[in-house]
Amino acid sequence: MSRAEQPTRRTVLTAAVAAAAVVGGASQAAADGPAARPRPGPVPDRPVDYRSWTTYADWRSGAAAGTRAVAGARPGLVIGAPAGTTDYLDPHTGARATWEYATWTSPVHRLPVPATEVIASWNADTPAGTWLQVELRGTYPDGTETPWYVMGRWAAGDADIRRTSVDGQTDGRSSIWTDTFSIDDAASGLRLACYRLRLTLYRRPGERITPTVWRIGAMASDVPDRFTVPASVPGLAQELIVPRYSQEIHAGQYPQYDNGGEAWCSPTSSQMIVEYWGGRPTDEQLSWVDPGYTDPQVCQAARATYDYQYGGCGNWPFNAAYAATYQDLQGVVTRLASLTDLETLIAAGIPAITSQSFLKEELTGAGYGTSGHLMTVTGFSAEGDVIANDPASPSDEAVRRVYRRREFETIWLRTKRHTATGRVASGTGGVCYLYFPARPTPRQRKALARVGVR
Repeated sequence: MSRAEQPTRRTVLTAAVAAAAVVGGASQAAADGPAARPRPGPVPDRPVDYRSWTTYADWRSGAAAGTRAVAGARPGLVIGAPAGTTDYLDPHTGARATWEYATWTSPVHRLPVPATEVIASWNADTPAGTWLQVELRGTYPDGTETPWYVMGRWAAGDADIRRTSVDGQTDGRSSIWTDTFSIDDAASGLRLACYRLRLTLYRRPGERITPTVWRIGAMASDVPDRFTVPASVPGLAQELIVPRYSQEIHAGQYPQYDNGGEAWCSPTSSQMIVEYWGGRPTDEQLSWVDPGYTDPQVCQAARATYDYQYGGCGNWPFNAAYAATYQDLQGVVTRLASLTDLETLIAAGIPAITSQSFLKEELTGAGYGTSGHLMTVTGFSAEGDVIANDPASPSDEAVRRVYRRREFETIWLRTKRHTATGRVASGTGGVCYLYFPARPTPRQRKALARVGVR
């Protein structure tokens, strides 16, 4: 997203979003499925629930139509015997092609916290000639269901289809805003009680190649409207050494991907953490980048996260999916409750990417205002202030910043804010990307569980 204080293409979500849109198209028919909390109890300890399917038993628990579960060190889901063929007209290229497909539908997940918003994310391998679609169907408390909403059509590359969100999806009570399901009028008290996810895997007819999905999950939340949040108490002084990349040095490069580097905060942040864990694009993947450009891997990340419908690189699940294309990495989109959650992760060696909006005067030392910006939290100072790799910096050397704790937690965790003109706008309410090893250490696994990710 751009760091300029101007409206973004994403309607950043609040607890009350009014929408009037045409119902979007669901995918071809497929079989519907049958009907984690880290610290279970009768009263949830946070207004966020993240649920994922990652194990062999998880994949076996869903309803399969042409897919099969595979065991091993990293269990997954693949095409077995395709359920049929379908035509897909790519709205961004005009090309029509026939694809074999197979589906998997999760069991119903009943939410411990009835939700106003849901964001799905996934980790997968899509070899050339394959792609996938992720859908969500929710159930309201009265038992009626939403349509099958498309949460993303995705491939790691862009030669077969153009990865895309799908606009114009609504049933009059909820809508999809780029990558997020949202109740249209949360003030009415309407919530989502449960949901299912559906995966559709595609490949060219007659081929034996297949996508492989290792993780699918969703973060559901009901974060209350708030302009501020309670102050947290510092509990950690530690800094992780994470590569530092500036988006600004890429300004004007490859304008077909959201006008070049000025808007590349999300993929730049993603690339920092990918490389922290040892990931690096191959020479072949970078061969399209002008050899005179510094940090060509940032250009590759921008291309690999670009959403052709949204018209930008800030699609949250697409960034998590990009990170997981690197060997032995996982990526999820969730919400965290506090800076204490970030301290828990940093102590276990896990940096995080946070999304926030703010006026120039609300974040001392930033030097800019933004209606939506991603940065990488790498640690905490002895005073408890936030150490961040902020890609909105003039050079790689200038990326490391120290931001005041109270200011940072407010701009990141609030759901409401005022613009420079006094208008009420939305905040992300603690949205965070987490990238971590496919086989985390016991300490990392415990830290992730403490913030609700398994």
